[in-house]
Amino acid sequence: MNQKKWWQDSVVYQIYPRSFQDSNGDGIGDIRGIIKRLDYLEELGIDAVWLSPVCRSPQDDNGYDISDYQDIDPMFGSLEDMEELIAEAKKRNIRIIMDLVLNHSSDEHRWFREARKDKNNPFHDYYVWRDGEEGVYPNDMKSLFGGPAWEWVPELKQYYFHQFSVKQPDLNWENPAVRREIYDMILWWMDKGVGGFRLDVIDQIAKDPERKITNNGPRLHEFIRELSRETFQKGDLITVGEAWGADIERAKLYSNPDGSEFSMVFQFEHMMLDQEPGKEKWDLSPLPFVKLKKCLAKWQQELHECGWNSLFWDNHDLPRIVSRWGNDREYRAESAKMLATILHGMEGTPYIYQGEELGMTNVRFDSIEEYQDIETLNMYQERMEKGYDRQDIMESIYAKGRDNARTPMQWDGSRNAGFTEGTPWIGVNSNYTEINAEQQLQDKDSVFRYYQKLIRLRKEQEIFVKGDFTLLLPEDESIFAYVREYQGQKLLVAANFTDQEVSFEISGQWKEAKTLIHNYKEEASGRKLRPYEAFIKLL
Repeated sequence: MNQKKWWQDSVVYQIYPRSFQDSNGDGIGDIRGIIKRLDYLEELGIDAVWLSPVCRSPQDDNGYDISDYQDIDPMFGSLEDMEELIAEAKKRNIRIIMDLVLNHSSDEHRWFREARKDKNNPFHDYYVWRDGEEGVYPNDMKSLFGGPAWEWVPELKQYYFHQFSVKQPDLNWENPAVRREIYDMILWWMDKGVGGFRLDVIDQIAKDPERKITNNGPRLHEFIRELSRETFQKGDLITVGEAWGADIERAKLYSNPDGSEFSMVFQFEHMMLDQEPGKEKWDLSPLPFVKLKKCLAKWQQELHECGWNSLFWDNHDLPRIVSRWGNDREYRAESAKMLATILHGMEGTPYIYQGEELGMTNVRFDSIEEYQDIETLNMYQERMEKGYDRQDIMESIYAKGRDNARTPMQWDGSRNAGFTEGTPWIGVNSNYTEINAEQQLQDKDSVFRYYQKLIRLRKEQEIFVKGDFTLLLPEDESIFAYVREYQGQKLLVAANFTDQEVSFEISGQWKEAKTLIHNYKEEASGRKLRPYEAFIKLL
């Protein structure tokens, strides 16, 4: 990977628009609210914003059910607002990355409304249909949201295929007309100045229901290469393929440096480690720390010079990392900075999820009625019916529920944390008076200022982008340490992942190394690491 691409030393900030900033008092974040906060993002130093879906949608699945790819949902504003956001962000050297859902559309999309009128309608073949009789499914495939993956349409005497909600019929990528529609739509957004795309569940577009194949279908990489050739390669974009089924070899295809597919891959192996195999995510299990180190090291080493990874701890579907693997009580700031240090010291493009740069924490609502996430509410109902203890269920939600990431952004100590003048669509975390952006911008030792410095270091030191990776102390149960090397330079990243003091000897040449960043005010002793202590040194 000789020539550096602009996105390799960039940092991406993910916005969940509904919870970021409300501009009109309806309690729901919107595009004008994001425009209002661009100066904050510019000060943080990020290069691109990944927007969770804002296209027109019935919101059956939080906007991942798109009814019009070329319009904005009125909940978030208008197409003019979107154009203004792109232009205002550009003035601050920030690119806007859109979240694109190309595996399926909403059943309210005009293509599907046409498709279900008549088998001979040209749009019928935009989706995946099978003849049959009511109650006799084409096969036993299940939807990821529960129930069969087939839905009966009586007037056609056919079933349509849906991997997700019944309101999310799968698009038929085997049909060249579908692919052409998608390419034209992407080119239209590129003309509007969009800086890139995050491709939702892209590894599922080449499904083959006959053979019960959903992800990694036989034509997957053929389709992706055509998509890239017809669209992305006509601009200088950042493109991210979300691929839950990606292993190293597939990731090398997705993120080939020749640009034939995507800029990078978004894979989740490290984030699944505190889930017991064969159990649900709600069955709480401690993090196998040694496994985490080895997993991250594997991705660092195997993709070096032949692929590119996304680096993240948080997103809109995951609990807050400082509550999950840090300590959100006595050592909240220290552990938030420690987790950031480990991640930003690696090769790949770091992603910051809104509020992560403040060390925002999981929320503990008193009652289930305060939760909004459909997955959480369904689980609560199911487990109550099975006789689980209510407090145990709530503890699972406090640890793993998706609403942890979706409470409103904490801007200041005023009512509703400065998010809205109305009633927020979901409650604000009660700790907003202690944890908020206004207070952290005034504190030079805040979590925000630490993230700001990490972002700056990536741009100043090429070793962050190009250095190779060696894991130190692979079996150590407390310390995460690694070395990066590039053209005679060396970088040491060391972190204590626990709330106990641990021995860690800084010896030899590292004693003379320059400290680039350190999460304690007092200098490191050179013989031990305090709780959640972390630093980066350069030789």
